[in-house]
Amino acid sequence: MIFVTGGAGFIGANFVVDWLTPGRAALDEPVLVIDSLTYAGNLANLAAVRGHCGLLFERRDICDGSAVLALLRRHRPRAVVHFAAESHVDRSILGPAEFVRTNIEGTFALLEAARAFVAELCGAERDAFRFLHVSTDEVYGSLSADDPPFSETTAYAPNSPYAASKAASDHLVRAYHHTYALPTLTTNCSNNYGPFQFPEKLIPLVVLHALEGKALPVYGDGQNVRDWLYVGDHCAAIRTVLERGRLGQTYNIGGRQELPNIAVVRAICVLLDELRPRRGGSYAQQITFVKDRPGHDRRYAIDCGKIERELGWLPTESFDSGLRKTIDWYLASADWIAQVRSGKYRDWIELQYGAHVASTAEGTAQVLARGEKGGSEQ
Repeated sequence: MIFVTGGAGFIGANFVVDWLTPGRAALDEPVLVIDSLTYAGNLANLAAVRGHCGLLFERRDICDGSAVLALLRRHRPRAVVHFAAESHVDRSILGPAEFVRTNIEGTFALLEAARAFVAELCGAERDAFRFLHVSTDEVYGSLSADDPPFSETTAYAPNSPYAASKAASDHLVRAYHHTYALPTLTTNCSNNYGPFQFPEKLIPLVVLHALEGKALPVYGDGQNVRDWLYVGDHCAAIRTVLERGRLGQTYNIGGRQELPNIAVVRAICVLLDELRPRRGGSYAQQITFVKDRPGHDRRYAIDCGKIERELGWLPTESFDSGLRKTIDWYLASADWIAQVRSGKYRDWIELQYGAHVASTAEGTAQVLARGEKGGSEQ
């Protein structure tokens, strides 16, 4: 078994679905999802594998280290894959406290629980255990147009409360490996996109605003550059690092698709013009430049040569192919979008379970099966 924290969120849910779907990850190993189901955690993201005998769920706050340690002792997983995090830069600017709590204190609590658990293991069980920490390229700061991409040896220079909180969590993971010999792995990824991404992020936000005839907001001059990574490629990379990564090492994961934000927005408009034509001309007519956000990093770029050389991973999606898949998914997922944007999915969770969710395979199957009345419509 493996534990996946934040497994009902965007990247975590994609990872869990990939892991449990026959023919996609080719793995036959149970997963215990640990998620506190905050605003971006949604059980409907796991609807594709609801009822799977290998899926278990615990509604827990990762800051509750004693509860996590109890789960570790009960289920004895061979790995913890740690996705759980507050992740939106704009939210971190408005309210940094929750980012410090979840990303720093939560990671610390997980590491302490894992350290105590590993100390109780012996032999092959101890040798097999892994703690994989999923992080971001934003810890490296900002690049100018001519700077080389971020490598694993790039000095940290976070420029937002979100980036700073993730940098701190990275340092904790590194310290626990070197001080306590905890068998850790760290991945730092570029901008993800794909199905189930919460509509506050650039690509789903632009898609939904375009379809509703709203302005398509672009910060500043639109020339802020990001490397774009399709979430399915990211999940494959994480599986690769979990299987073959060297202990204590960091692996950068990127899509090798550097684009300015305005180019991303225009590409979305072109695809929507094809797939859902707008009366009166192109969706590009809705593009609106807005005041830049504070401390907006100019450019991110990832050198993912290390994971390619050492582990043989390569991204399979181009930005064009990944974006088409993503837009197709949003166009086909109106019910999910409506539930997420209205917050009704959270009302349903509270109505069904209150503060607790079933923690056995049978209970989880029942939890997700009941999504036929609630979750599957999200």
